[in-house]
Parts: sequence; C-alpha cells; structure tokens
Amino acid sequence: MQNDKEKTMPKHGKNFRKALDGVDLQERLGIEDAVSKSLAASFAKFDETVDVAICLGVDPKYSDQMVRGAVSLPHGLGKTVRVAVFCKGEKENEARDAGADFVGGEDLVAKVKGGWLDFDAAVATPDVMALVGQIGRLLGPRGLMPNAKTGTVTFDVNKAVTELKAGRVDFKVDKAGVLHAPLGKVSFGSEKILGNLKALLDAVMRLKPSAAKGAYMEAMAISTTMGPGFKIDVTQIKKFLEG
Repeated sequence: MQNDKEKTMPKHGKNFRKALDGVDLQERLGIEDAVSKSLAASFAKFDETVDVAICLGVDPKYSDQMVRGAVSLPHGLGKTVRVAVFCKGEKENEARDAGADFVGGEDLVAKVKGGWLDFDAAVATPDVMALVGQIGRLLGPRGLMPNAKTGTVTFDVNKAVTELKAGRVDFKVDKAGVLHAPLGKVSFGSEKILGNLKALLDAVMRLKPSAAKGAYMEAMAISTTMGPGFKIDVTQIKKFLEG
C-alpha cells in the first residue's frame, strides 16, 4: 500500500529513470563533468536545448541588486532567431539588410496589438519607443520588450540584429534571484557548450552589483530540456573562467 508521500511524488517516465542510473543528483560536480553527464543523460528524440540555472546572492527587489544583461555566445544557440525591428525611415532598410524578419513602425505595433507575436526577439530605435510603449504589456511578460541596457533600444540596428541572429542571449534574475539561460543544443557537444557557458558566466560576473554582499554565485545546475539537473561545485567557477 502506498503512503501519502509516495502518492504525491511526481512520476517520471522510464527514459528519465534510466538516465538516472548510477547518478547522484545531490553531488556537486566539476563544470566539465556536469556538462558531460548532462549531455549523456539526454534521451529525447529531438535535439534538446542545454540550459543553466544560476542562483545569485542578490535580492532583485532592490534596484541596485538587479542583474540584467546580454551576451553573444561564441557558438550560437543552434536555432533560427526571428527578429522584429520597430523603426522608421532609412532604418527600415538597414534592418532588412541586416537580416531582420519583420520590420515596421505603426503597422508592426498595430499587428502586435491584434495578437501577433510570432518573433523571438525585438529591437527598437529610440525615436519609436513611445510607440512601442503602447504594446509593453504584451511584450514585457514574454521577455520581448526592447531595452537599452541589453542593447536592443539603439540606432545601431545592424549590430543589434546581427548579434541576435548569431545567438545573443538576454538574461536577468527572477524574483527568487535565479538566472536561467540557454547554452545551445545537445548536438553541440561538450566543448561548444562549455565555450558558451564560459562567455555567459564571464558576463554575469562582470555585472555583480556592488550592493550584493556575501557569495555572488551560490548554486548552479546544468540540464537538458527533458533531462535531470546536475549540480555544479560553484567553488570551481573562478578556475574555470581563468582556464
């Protein structure tokens, strides 16, 4: 007969359980080891995304402890990024030449107001931000709102679009102080995933708020879309970045 605890425990499929054979999920691993084991534990029939979760020693409810930024991953993300650019005049041609998928001003804003959101990232020139502000409540919750701090509110449309297409990742801590970011696909292999992770960690370290006290990186884990999370020994991060 099952006890109450067993009844409430989440049930994983046999492939997930098989991936855990001989694995201690409480063990804190070296970074290279964690990435290698995460890739090996991947079992889905599609090319899973590799993600990292970093628990930071910050309290985001204070503005001087918010960690937010962007990084161009050296090996990209292995996916097509659909970019929408809100602009007008000559900047429209610049956006199209840079490879933007959707370009426009009032017409594009009207389209979004109508419920269209078939893009993965957005860029806006400063002179149309008042217009874009009208759809902020639609873009914001989906992480699509252009922001000057992440370089997506800019007159340098060519650079912004090129970086987003190449695999630029925007990141920020959530209310609990945890930062989530994709690192690429399982098919990349360990070397490319580690290269992308190094670029991300370097960017996050540079953004450490002066108001944050104590340990900055408190915990970290690597996982694939369907796989288990492998905990990382955060004391190894400094050595990894210097290597």
